Amino acid sequence: MSNLRDSAPLLDAYLSYFESARTPFTIPGHKQKTSALDAGLGAVVDSDTPLYGGLDEIKLTNQTLKKAEALAAKLWGADYARFSTGGSTHANQAIIFALGKPGDKVAVSRTAHRSVLSALVLAGLEPIWMSPEIDEATGVPIGIGIAELKRALNEKPIAVLLTEPGYLGTISDLPALIEAAHAVKVPVILDAAWGGHFGFHSDLPRHAFQVGADALITSTHKALPGYSASALLLARTTLLSAERLEQSFETTHTTSPAGAPLASIDGVRALLETRGEELIGKLLNNIHRFKEMVQAEFALPIFLYPSDFPAGRFDPSKIVLRVQQLGTSGVEIEKDLQAKGIRVEMADRDTIVFLATIADSEADFDALADALIPILKKRQEQRRESATALSWSVVPQRATSMRDAYFAETEIVSAAHAVGRISADLIAPYPPGVAVVAPGEVLTKQIVEGLSASRAAGVRIAYATDSTLENYRVVNRS
Repeated sequence: MSNLRDSAPLLDAYLSYFESARTPFTIPGHKQKTSALDAGLGAVVDSDTPLYGGLDEIKLTNQTLKKAEALAAKLWGADYARFSTGGSTHANQAIIFALGKPGDKVAVSRTAHRSVLSALVLAGLEPIWMSPEIDEATGVPIGIGIAELKRALNEKPIAVLLTEPGYLGTISDLPALIEAAHAVKVPVILDAAWGGHFGFHSDLPRHAFQVGADALITSTHKALPGYSASALLLARTTLLSAERLEQSFETTHTTSPAGAPLASIDGVRALLETRGEELIGKLLNNIHRFKEMVQAEFALPIFLYPSDFPAGRFDPSKIVLRVQQLGTSGVEIEKDLQAKGIRVEMADRDTIVFLATIADSEADFDALADALIPILKKRQEQRRESATALSWSVVPQRATSMRDAYFAETEIVSAAHAVGRISADLIAPYPPGVAVVAPGEVLTKQIVEGLSASRAAGVRIAYATDSTLENYRVVNRS
């Protein structure tokens, strides 16, 4: 029996459902007995149960979800909490819908995830882009500077949307940014999809509310051991409306939420509350040991470390391999690792990201080191200079609003004729899903050539109408 279920009402409800006798005449249609029809399909669906008629009665008589969400709000120190089965994508959409009315401006980090840009289009909000500072030594974005935020605040946004931590584990000077925004009564929302573990160990950065932010969006399936597409939206309601948040959350969420993701969010919350410091401490020790084992084989520093950045502004649980230090290709290393049954979170020419969580054991890190070291030695060439990735280096040239471009009449043109035209697509290397160009922005020579080069190097380029990048979808000339 799980040790967590006594303090996790949704987790207990999920387990209790399968422990009880039942003859459901409700959705879902698989009735948890599809194995009788086909063993393979049954293996996928028979452990599924919904919130309605599964974790709670059809009429939500027991209010099990509300009880679990209240426990999450208490743990993080929020006034409002909702569990999402649509990932941080849905949570971002929900909070952006709650901010204002079409035509209002919001200050947004250019490193924002695609879901933020899509939500701005749907809500009719106008972004004031803020470009990150780039660390010269590593080519890594290190967050939004205070001068960049103040420039954006001068344009009177109704909110500030920051992506913290960034995909490579770096963090802005959040207390300074939040203080500046709050001085003019502007709320600060953190998309911390990759920072769900923050605040639960003294060696980790603090979480959103510990640094004074107004809202936190985080995934429980990225840095934490939750079910795929499980996420949390947490908020303080001094500068945000609880009523608008609730309306927006329900407007954008499914009316048939699956029980397993909800139960996992509740279980992860209970796990962090009861064993977070212990488990994260083991993880950090394993990561330190792994890095030391691999680094000992090479003269140049090949990982990012907290000491590379200002104090508290890098996630020490992030494993980022600086491939350019070895002069080889991250995509080729990724292929070699895949041949040994090891998958990485992200690989491009200069960088590989290995996602490590509290679910990884010491033996897992040993296996990764045993596979990685000979591959790196075999592939090692002459060191290259650090280069700033396309996702971080493009300065957007806005020609029209994202919303206008999204709904505009469009045409397909060849890559050669796309330069200078207005993009109708959001195009991004994935992962991390950070836009190189957004709808309404000019396709420059840097963008077209850079995307082509990234694709040729083995990076997946997502969301373009023509995935080959031989053609681009652009706004018709009027």
